Amino acid sequence: MLLTDWNHILDNILPDESNEALISKRFVEDFIEALGFNQQEQVPQFSTGNGIVDFAARKNTDGDNFLFSKTNPYLLVEVKARATGSGAKINLSEGTPQYINAREQIKRYLLASKCNTSQWGIITNSVHIQLFRRHGKVVFPATPSILIKKDNINAIISHIKHLIYNPPKALTVCVYNNKGGVGKTTTTVNLAATLAQQGKQVLVIDFDPQQGDLTKSLGLQVGKISLYDCLFDRDLNIHDTVQPFIVKFKSGKSLQFDVIPADPKLVNFTEQDLATRIEKGSARLKDVLKAFVYEYDYIFIDCPTNWMFFSQSSLYACDAVLIPTKHNNLASLDNAAKVIKELVPKVKAARQDGGPIALPIFFNGENITPPQLKIANQEIVAIITREIKASKFNLLPYFYPKYIKADSNTKIFSLPSYAIVAGAAFARIPAAFKDSTAAKYYLDLAKEYFLV
Repeated sequence: MLLTDWNHILDNILPDESNEALISKRFVEDFIEALGFNQQEQVPQFSTGNGIVDFAARKNTDGDNFLFSKTNPYLLVEVKARATGSGAKINLSEGTPQYINAREQIKRYLLASKCNTSQWGIITNSVHIQLFRRHGKVVFPATPSILIKKDNINAIISHIKHLIYNPPKALTVCVYNNKGGVGKTTTTVNLAATLAQQGKQVLVIDFDPQQGDLTKSLGLQVGKISLYDCLFDRDLNIHDTVQPFIVKFKSGKSLQFDVIPADPKLVNFTEQDLATRIEKGSARLKDVLKAFVYEYDYIFIDCPTNWMFFSQSSLYACDAVLIPTKHNNLASLDNAAKVIKELVPKVKAARQDGGPIALPIFFNGENITPPQLKIANQEIVAIITREIKASKFNLLPYFYPKYIKADSNTKIFSLPSYAIVAGAAFARIPAAFKDSTAAKYYLDLAKEYFLV
């Protein structure tokens, strides 16, 4: 659609009469068509199985007209008015109450029972617009909340259209807590093994060169080309850093996930060296990993605890941050809160593309007695209350993701303690490959966060 058409469309939406129906008619229908979906490929008021979304869209195929079949939606669009009936403006800029409600609404629709095929969601009121991506159970921003103007509307359409027609295959996850001893490496390697068992293509990056525990636990070595080399030299092929980790079972079956081993050479550089010698600094890793996002289903990054170059780069490169904690280590809960309210927003502000997001915490590898759980919950409530008072940041969805006022559900996913997990490191085989009980535990973890 020509720019002059959009000038007319945007001029024709008056603030004092811009209800949802008008925004849908005068802006959204044209916007969806500009994305490449004709009227036979759009369904207004689509029933998701968990509420009604304003529009759903999908390209038609031979013998399947989406307008009539109303099955397998690809894109969902939730429309908001510009103002309430009383005249109060509806602000969809990030962080506002209206934005948070709309974001949770599109997330709920994308994860609803009739939307398992949906990969994209949009919220808009013709003033702001934001695109969200769905990967399994994870819904996360694919763009920031963009202020729509006459001089950027065509660029917005072009960018969103490019994304929805060229969806990355991978979800990139950084396993991180700003407190050590919470089992980040164990979680990373066993999630990789578990997802490989489920037929997923998985890549793991050991970005903790000082420890390199993940690399050691798998008995791997750095190849001729290392991650260090690729960070410094753009002409090298990052695929040459990948080492396959293959386990062959007595049945004859084999399972594999790929690893980029830790590179000890990176330890020889100071923070200042890394920031100045590596072009784009902590943003460089994200660029390097772009080569893999259309090849793997999951990319996991294991990084050190301290908030320095390696952990900053890892969060910068990921779509989502998975945060292990210990119920009996109150510092790990405090530091999880720091990751969620301070570090993730800091990276998000630097990236300016909507990501990353923090996933809800989980208790990692400890058996919990009722008295211990009571103490942990008391600490969590204190943390949530403190942060609401101090900065109005609501940690409740990150600590108690299943909480609703009706039943006050404070359940936190807990991965039980199991001795074979620690012992597996000496066998150079992830516990999830070695033991059926460990495999079940980590499959439960994968289902809780990632698998539908």
